[in-house]
Amino acid sequence: MSTPDIADVDFYFDPACPWAWMASRWMMEVEQVRDVRVRWRQMSLWALNEDKDLDEGYRAFQDKIHPMSRVVAKAIAEHGDEIAKPLYDALGERIHHEGRTDLEAVVSEAVAQAGLPESVLDGADDASWDAVLRAKQQGVVELVGDDVGTPTITIGGTTFFGPVVSPAPQGEAAGRLWDGCVLVAGTDGFFELKRSRDRDPIFRA
Repeated sequence: MSTPDIADVDFYFDPACPWAWMASRWMMEVEQVRDVRVRWRQMSLWALNEDKDLDEGYRAFQDKIHPMSRVVAKAIAEHGDEIAKPLYDALGERIHHEGRTDLEAVVSEAVAQAGLPESVLDGADDASWDAVLRAKQQGVVELVGDDVGTPTITIGGTTFFGPVVSPAPQGEAAGRLWDGCVLVAGTDGFFELKRSRDRDPIFRA
């Protein structure tokens, strides 16, 4: 089954989010079994939570990922949207699969793997990129609201949070989940399906 009438998908990610990573691996599977093209877009958990009252641990996490978000924003601005996916992949493999927490080293290695110049790393300490992050996040908020996070996807003009799934379906199972997403995206007035999570992200090698 293919969905030629819904060919372009916008996938909004923050590289620090494990659930976005899971969904991105699912979306890559979908590209293999359905007629879709994914456009990879940065969103920012830091910008989303900047003015929110967070517990101390999660606020520390936001502060830790902030420089990485700046570097990603600079890379995309200076080298085009097409760099978003290879840079995201390089970051995500280290953060989510390898469990690396030394983000300064992770970002440096990922920038090199993506073939970007070292000058991109200067963005980490450049506060001018915060306005870019806020603008990116505001664009997502205008699409889906401010009470959701990452991943966020746009299908056929409809944007929603999710899917939150673990592990990422593969092959035709990925396609069937996609078909369901297409169905709900095309249903006028549909807003939400949700249940409590009972497992952590399950990363495949």
